[in-house]
Amino acid sequence: MKLRILLSILTLVFVANIAFAENNDKKDKTPEGYVFEDEIILPTTSVKDQNRSGTCWSFSGLSFLESEMLRLGKPEVDLSEMFIVWNSYSEKAQKDVRVHGNLNFSAGGAFHDVTNMIKKFGIVPETVFDGLNYGEEKHVHGEMDRVLKQHVDAVVENKSRKLSTVWLEAIEGTLNSYLGEVPQKFQYEGKNYTPQSFASEYVGLNMDDYVEISSYTHHPFYTKFILEVPDNWSWDQVYNVPVNELEEIIEYSLNNGFTVAWAADVSEKGFASSNKGVAVMPSVAIEDMSNAEITRWETLSEKEKEKELYKLEKPTTEVIVTQEMRQVAFDNYTTTDDHGMHIIGRAKDQEGKIFYKVKNSWGDYNKYKGYFYASKPYVNYKTTCIMVHKDAIPQNIREKLEL
Repeated sequence: MKLRILLSILTLVFVANIAFAENNDKKDKTPEGYVFEDEIILPTTSVKDQNRSGTCWSFSGLSFLESEMLRLGKPEVDLSEMFIVWNSYSEKAQKDVRVHGNLNFSAGGAFHDVTNMIKKFGIVPETVFDGLNYGEEKHVHGEMDRVLKQHVDAVVENKSRKLSTVWLEAIEGTLNSYLGEVPQKFQYEGKNYTPQSFASEYVGLNMDDYVEISSYTHHPFYTKFILEVPDNWSWDQVYNVPVNELEEIIEYSLNNGFTVAWAADVSEKGFASSNKGVAVMPSVAIEDMSNAEITRWETLSEKEKEKELYKLEKPTTEVIVTQEMRQVAFDNYTTTDDHGMHIIGRAKDQEGKIFYKVKNSWGDYNKYKGYFYASKPYVNYKTTCIMVHKDAIPQNIREKLEL
């Protein structure tokens, strides 16, 4: 009897050990995904939500300037994106009419629109002008964008061969209806300001200290050129450097306490993974495959290969970016000026590869609460331009740019 009990106990222990081993084996095989360790995190304000509006350039540009204020020991403030949008639309309408409608009149813009508008019109806090004057709790600009576009087209196309004296007043009336009238005077923290005095006294940043930098070979390096993207409606110029120096500027900026405004193409499938908190440019490492793996890979359809590449169950091999690749992608429209974001730090994944921590303007949309990690290859390949403080550029590059 005792022997039977002993055998039963031993059997149960054996079965339990097998089950435990199987469970552990399953756990070991569970995809880990990317694991990041932050190395540099610079001060920034809270994540905002542009919602259904094409105003990422204003959100990211102001986020960058808000971080600049924090870097300089100034108070934290939430600046009004829609104040910038209101003034940009007015300026854009005037230019579109002057070039007979041959401008990209749309919701898009660039980082220099933010600095240009502040320089010309000043800025106000979000609490003074939130731009929500049309019955919505969040920004929804589809109707407004369409109405403004049709209005400015009608001004250009009118057959009287003469502009009325009130056409701009009518455009700005539409902006007032949707976004509200921009304040000329306001009170903030017990003090009276105009937008211009708030920009100079409270914000206290010199807009001339900020420059945009790109990297393309269809213009000479170390010169300025008009970046040929549709949203550059003001035809502002950027500085041109080789891609390795673009990377050097980003690294130098972060290492010295400066954040970076980042404009990039986000149409890549690797960016779609920002919902998972990562943006990468996967590639196939044939040289690391066994013969069996190569044979299997070659039997897959293009769709199946793409699915394999973007599983991202663990860190993946990425493309090696060259200057030529950047240029080809820009020339054939596979790199387009899609989205403005804000690089606020640097991290490494579990394999020691460098990623940049990026603040987005889509609210709390992923597991990193609105931030994501973009790999160095993604940034090197898909950046259209960056904006930085002049002091965030290494001295040897500044000298080449004559800055």
